[in-house]
Amino acid sequence: MMRAFVKLGLCAALLFSSTLLLAQTGTIRGFVYDKATGEPIIFTNVVLKGTTTGAATDVNGYFSITKVPVGQHTLLVSFLGYSNLEKAVTVARDQIVTEKLYMVKGAIEMETFEVTGEKQEAQNQVRMGVTKLTPKQIERMPAIGGEADLAQYLQVVPGVIFTGDQGGQLYVRGGSPIMNKVMMDGMVLYNPFHSIGLFSVFDNDIIRNADIYTAGFNAEYGGRISSVMDITTRDGNKSRLSGRVGASTFAAKALLEGPIKRQKEPGDGSSTFLLNLRHSYLDQSSKTFYTFVDTAGLPFRFTDAYGKVSFNGANGSKFNLFGFNFTDGVNYRGVSDLKWNNWGAGTNFVLVPAGSAVLIDGVFSFSKYDLELSEAALEPRTSSIASFNAGLNFKYFMGSNEARYGVEVLGFRTDFQFFNALGRPYQQQQNTSEIAGYFNYRLNVGKAPASAGYTHRLVLDPGIRIHYYASLSVANIEPRIGLKWNITDDLRFKLAGGRYSQNLVAANNDRDVVNLFYGFLSAPDNLPRTITERDGSTRKVKDPLQRANHYVAGIEYDLSRELTANFEVYLKDFRQVTNLNRNKYFNDTEEFADKPDALKKDYIIETGQAYGADLQLKYEKNHLYLWGVYSYTYVDRFDGIQVYNPVWDRRHNVNLVASYAFGKFEAWKVNVRWNFGSGFPFTRTQGFYGSVPFNGDINTNYATSNADLTTVFGPLNDGRLPTYHRLDIGVTKTWRFDEYKSLELDLSVTNTYNRENIFYFDRIRYERVNQLPLLPSAGLSYRF
Repeated sequence: MMRAFVKLGLCAALLFSSTLLLAQTGTIRGFVYDKATGEPIIFTNVVLKGTTTGAATDVNGYFSITKVPVGQHTLLVSFLGYSNLEKAVTVARDQIVTEKLYMVKGAIEMETFEVTGEKQEAQNQVRMGVTKLTPKQIERMPAIGGEADLAQYLQVVPGVIFTGDQGGQLYVRGGSPIMNKVMMDGMVLYNPFHSIGLFSVFDNDIIRNADIYTAGFNAEYGGRISSVMDITTRDGNKSRLSGRVGASTFAAKALLEGPIKRQKEPGDGSSTFLLNLRHSYLDQSSKTFYTFVDTAGLPFRFTDAYGKVSFNGANGSKFNLFGFNFTDGVNYRGVSDLKWNNWGAGTNFVLVPAGSAVLIDGVFSFSKYDLELSEAALEPRTSSIASFNAGLNFKYFMGSNEARYGVEVLGFRTDFQFFNALGRPYQQQQNTSEIAGYFNYRLNVGKAPASAGYTHRLVLDPGIRIHYYASLSVANIEPRIGLKWNITDDLRFKLAGGRYSQNLVAANNDRDVVNLFYGFLSAPDNLPRTITERDGSTRKVKDPLQRANHYVAGIEYDLSRELTANFEVYLKDFRQVTNLNRNKYFNDTEEFADKPDALKKDYIIETGQAYGADLQLKYEKNHLYLWGVYSYTYVDRFDGIQVYNPVWDRRHNVNLVASYAFGKFEAWKVNVRWNFGSGFPFTRTQGFYGSVPFNGDINTNYATSNADLTTVFGPLNDGRLPTYHRLDIGVTKTWRFDEYKSLELDLSVTNTYNRENIFYFDRIRYERVNQLPLLPSAGLSYRF
């Protein structure tokens, strides 16, 4: 199958190429690198000097300018913090010119460069519901625990809701965590966040770029019905041995990278390595530094190890091998012990075929995730998922248009065991396989006025994905569409929509206020036979897939060169959502055939909607960066009997971020973040009563037996917790010794004014459990 698709992809590329051979034009393509490290410079603009013709580099630093007239041209590359680069290029008819461009850091900034790479990307791509992050942007957040982290920045992304510092989860525009697809270098990951919600498994020093898609993503991505997080890691330093060591009140880390085969001259092939290790000793250090939080210390611990070897060809092609091992553990109040381990290895590549304008990339990887939660009164819950995924993608440029197509193969084995409070077992072991193919074509139409900074009025990005769930024998056709209308040079309208499906189900109930155990299941078959709609009508359950439709629209407006605004409204229509059935009282056997499905099936099927609006303002000039986001969200679920709001339905959410660098060589940096959120839903406690456990013996004397304390619950999630707000402040001081060596001190305060934000209410102990109080931290690191 894969070999056939490779042949088909290459044939399609040749077909596209033949359309260009009839014209008196050629192609200029290549890569843009940092000369000092050899790392690609991403999302920068490469143009033909004196024209508006050009292209932005992608996450590999690759660009392609097609339909270039025959003759002499000058390539102009400009990027913030680097000296402008110009290079003369001669283009012959039907010729593909490949260039590797190396930029040098300097004091020249792009104040006079009219069209930035970011603005050109905004005008030529739909960019619906997407936030692109680099390590520099992540470092604008207060460095909680002495270390900037992707998990901290994700909390300020439009549409993202974070439920807590301890075991909290990220919910994206109404979707639950199981509906979010997370990838690292093309590998699918199943738990990207540690139990203490301040840290992800992605150390900031290994990240090159992170793309966060919150809704309306195109056909390239599938297998999830809410969002996608696509992380790309750096290659090792091509020029010299370098690294970083550091320690903080939370954790210690070490990074080492460098050449295996040194790049002797710019344009030569090379090979590099990168090793990164991070270990948290917070469970021990907190007994010294944070006794005011808990005299027993904070119960969190984790270790992250990552390694990568890269082989780089002279023409820009490359091949990577990578592997990782992430572990996490937490002990809550001595009553539950959670631990998980995730390890994996894989390879990915980028291929630049000679004589063809196509770019090919692919991935193959394997990973395993094991989770266990031990509780004093219950049998341990366990969940394991072992998976592989492979993908092959083709990208072809035709002038300002772009075709993308590819195939993805995924297989996983789930092993799940759980006992509810009644002692009823839930068990599943299942093998699952999926294969999908997609096609996207970005088309720029309608010539813009000569005075405009953009080249086309309209950008169309239709696509289709065919996702075949082999273990279910279900093929799902998923059309996608994106559109951008350049109304003026500064004002743009956009919309997107599509159908989405997934086979993976969470091994927990979305009604739980605190989800410590977040295991995984493939789509179960022990489901109700029908779905009840809100109007009382029913429809047959055709298959166990979870499904959703997305509808998104928005406006982008550049108020000035420094200030931009983005406003988006969205609707996610969850047509079929699988949830663990907490009301199961009977086994699903012939003995109880007369009982309703809601009382004997392991799972229930719900429908629901999530809709809202996000307003984002961004200001960036010189050394000042301001970011403001307001999100309005409404989420509900209907279980066939009642409509309720899930525990992540936060109506209002505000995030304000400020970052300012000053002093010689920007030696000082101050970062501030303030977050406000309205209260989450919760189910009120109406009372308690003594329940006598008969344990199957009808002769039990209820008058003399000891009763168990049982809670009487009110209507599901009809209450609201208090509002949440928190101020974090961070200060960074850098001492630079030479071009490469520096010492960095990070000081931060989390929850600066010591707001008592509720985490949850312990009904049994009848006490309130708060999130983290005022928490200072410090970290020191050395770069070389």
